[in-house]
Amino acid sequence: MARRLRRLSAQKPANLDAADDLLDQIRRKRTDATNYRERSLERHGLICARCAREFSQKDRHLLTVHHKDGNHDNNPADGSNWENLCVYCHDDEHSRNLLGSYYSEGE
Repeated sequence: MARRLRRLSAQKPANLDAADDLLDQIRRKRTDATNYRERSLERHGLICARCAREFSQKDRHLLTVHHKDGNHDNNPADGSNWENLCVYCHDDEHSRNLLGSYYSEGE
């Protein structure tokens, strides 16, 4: 009986294999996400495309990558969908539509 239990516990149920596959996909996607940031910073430099503030290695964490078309999965090799924006300009970019919608609702 003990042998049979050990043999059964050594086998992975099929749903665990599916979970492992899903985890691998998530890890790959997370790695790709990190890679596009580094590629954008390397390609476009440590400068904000909007306000032209320059960044050093010490404060590069304040520089973000904005997807021009809004699609975070659209990461072409040539970097044409990216622009490096400082956190302030990036917040401004994403809040513009919110303010416009808010003010147009009152009309």
